[in-house]
Amino acid sequence: MEREIDKSAVILTEESGIGAVQIADDVVAMIASLAATEVEGVSATNGNITNEIMNKVAKKNISRGVKVDILGQNVMVDLTVIMDYGYNIPATCQKVQLKVKNAIENMTGLNCTDVNIRIAAINMKKEK
Repeated sequence: MEREIDKSAVILTEESGIGAVQIADDVVAMIASLAATEVEGVSATNGNITNEIMNKVAKKNISRGVKVDILGQNVMVDLTVIMDYGYNIPATCQKVQLKVKNAIENMTGLNCTDVNIRIAAINMKKEK
């Protein structure tokens, strides 16, 4: 498989000549955002929970708080997350890094080299 870079997407072309698959950077960012929020202890990626839920319902800005750089076949991700109070920050961040890396690699076939996490806030409210 040969990989070329477009301005806002990575193009995957196969040697068989059947065609090309183009993955937008926003799609990779969305994969990273959704994978991060699946980890217990992570409230959202950038913004409050209400905004995040509304964004998911409206299908807009789900990837807010996620920056993706694709260089060749390598992907570097910068995540800004809000964590729930009471969770071990280093352990939760390791889970997020692994979950995001696996999701990107499994869904896109690209190599995720870095997953950098910035904790923007701690959610003090307990959900019932």
